[in-house]
Amino acid sequence: MTSFLTLRLHGTIPAAAGRELQTALRQAQKAGTDHRLSQKQFFARFDAVLDRAPIGPSYFENEKMAEVLAGEIMMLEETGFTIHGFAILPNHAHVVLHLHESSHLSFAKALDLLHLRTGTACRRLVRPKLPPEAEFWQVGWFEYEVKDEAELTRVLAYVRGNARQAGLSARFQEWPYVNE
Repeated sequence: MTSFLTLRLHGTIPAAAGRELQTALRQAQKAGTDHRLSQKQFFARFDAVLDRAPIGPSYFENEKMAEVLAGEIMMLEETGFTIHGFAILPNHAHVVLHLHESSHLSFAKALDLLHLRTGTACRRLVRPKLPPEAEFWQVGWFEYEVKDEAELTRVLAYVRGNARQAGLSARFQEWPYVNE
């Protein structure tokens, strides 16, 4: 199974915007909108909020923190995943990965470990700005299952171009934390 995942830092979507996003998703589902289409529509609005970065931390502007996350993403390959690509933006990351049947980890377990390991390492880098009890990652993640090769190609193009589309500086468009 191949999935497109988005992980975000804690506090990066205003509560009101989060409620609006969830309400719109529920309404689309109640209206009988195709599940995949409603997921795509939800993601487009969700990612637009993250790209505008209206509130919250932007820890991954710090290259040391981005390196920690990139390294941990790449480590997933040692646990039975294939990393098709990823992009690290100031307040979130997109990861496209494939879980092989031989893997001993599920997506959920792998991402929980990714959250734990990167949160712990990055927390050390931001001390004393972030108290030990403060959340680093937002609990959970957005997940979209990639159906076929054509869709994988489109998703990877989105991941590669997200920094440019978000209007981020050339630094983010050219930096090494966009991998394909």
